[in-house]
Amino acid sequence: MDGKLKIKISVADRVYPLTVEPAQEEGLRSASKKIDAMIKQFEENYAVRDKQDVLAMCALQFASQVEQKQIDNAIDGEATIARIKRLNSLLDQYLEN
Repeated sequence: MDGKLKIKISVADRVYPLTVEPAQEEGLRSASKKIDAMIKQFEENYAVRDKQDVLAMCALQFASQVEQKQIDNAIDGEATIARIKRLNSLLDQYLEN
């Protein structure tokens, strides 16, 4: 446990003790704030009373954001590969002359 921090993170009005690397602390605290803000937004906009339902909705929202970023990155990667292939082709043509 050398160099690790013991912190407490609050999510949905519950406190969770964690042992983390110092580099993880800021990200965990930021994530807990985003989760709590999303919970508040869902509770204000929808007639949801059960915290479990709200947490499930938050999990779905965050998971869909991650999935969408992966899809977007894959599409960008394919476009980049196509451009590199085109550049290679142009270089080959230039070098042949």
